[in-house]
Amino acid sequence: MKRTIITVVGKDTVGIIAKVCTWLAENGINILDISQTIVQGYFNMMMIVDTAGMKKQFGDMADELAALGEEIGVVIKCQKEEIFDKMHRI
Repeated sequence: MKRTIITVVGKDTVGIIAKVCTWLAENGINILDISQTIVQGYFNMMMIVDTAGMKKQFGDMADELAALGEEIGVVIKCQKEEIFDKMHRI
């Protein structure tokens, strides 16, 4: 299993989850865990996904999701789980 952390942040609008999840499904990426909140009109979502079934390189995935984020008015960031863990350990 190759796990990646994806964050989505921005002003809440209709269809953010649908568009991001559709892109993931179309690219063979399985959502393992997902959490989302809306605070005073601002959307925040964090996902842990399995990219083992993905045909693209990690950098291409990250770039395409960032571009999708620009299209829908949010910021989408991707980090490999091992890097995320090392950055956030105490």
